[in-house]
Amino acid sequence: MLKDHIDKFIEYLEIERDASKHTIRAYKKDLEDFIAYIKKKPVDVELIDVRGFVAQQIKDGLNKTTVSRRLATIRSFLKFLYREGYIKSNPAKLVANPKTSKLLPKFLSVDDTFALIEKPEGIGFMPARDRAILELLYSSGLRVAEVSELNLEDVNTREGLVKVRGKGKKERILPVGSKAVDAIISYMVERKLLKKKDTALFLNRRDTRLSDRGIRRIVVKYARMIGISGQIGPHTLRHTFASHLLQSGADLRVIQELLGHSSLSTTQKYTHIDVTHLMDVYDKAHPMSGDENEKK
Repeated sequence: MLKDHIDKFIEYLEIERDASKHTIRAYKKDLEDFIAYIKKKPVDVELIDVRGFVAQQIKDGLNKTTVSRRLATIRSFLKFLYREGYIKSNPAKLVANPKTSKLLPKFLSVDDTFALIEKPEGIGFMPARDRAILELLYSSGLRVAEVSELNLEDVNTREGLVKVRGKGKKERILPVGSKAVDAIISYMVERKLLKKKDTALFLNRRDTRLSDRGIRRIVVKYARMIGISGQIGPHTLRHTFASHLLQSGADLRVIQELLGHSSLSTTQKYTHIDVTHLMDVYDKAHPMSGDENEKK
């Protein structure tokens, strides 16, 4: 049964790869859709089946980035089956990713960033928590899952440091800015007054760990309140953190370490953002950059 093979693959991801719940959920959905399309046993899967699935996904309106991710899932699955001796070859490795346009990550201006972070107003547990989350996202460039998984013991407010578990459960120690530290301390005071007992740093209304989705809702809520349109989320603040560092002269390898990127090529996309920023400044400021009438 194809389902049995998927279950074994998921078990492999959980035990040997220590994959996150989010990754496992995505892989399982991708493979279930693939099964529904091919209606074959793994041993009978051919190159044309994989190519047909990719073509159908694009025809159904999925963006090419999502289709590429799904193809990567199928490659990993069939590679696993090949290594375990269930199939004689992996036809998915011969299928090229659909060509995608390289979209630059969205990031906020300094003014918009400060407006967003300062928007949670009032006193009490919720406003203090939300301010601390927004400050930390921008101060240290954390992934949303990294923020969600933080425990009380991971934050050292005296030293201004936070211990983060990134992709593959790799730990790194990151600096936390003074304003973020102040916001976390204020939140901790509110947390203590309400006698919260869970070991998670950020809690929801039910006094349990705040989820990735909950953190996304917080970012979107305050972004809308200050009038930021378009798609925005916790990752926008991560991109903003990296972009502002680069614009201020930070070394690319330092940014790589702070973001927890395993490859410098992943971090290099921010150089394109920096060039775009410089061109915008040039166009607005240089007397010979364009139409003189636009500068009057």
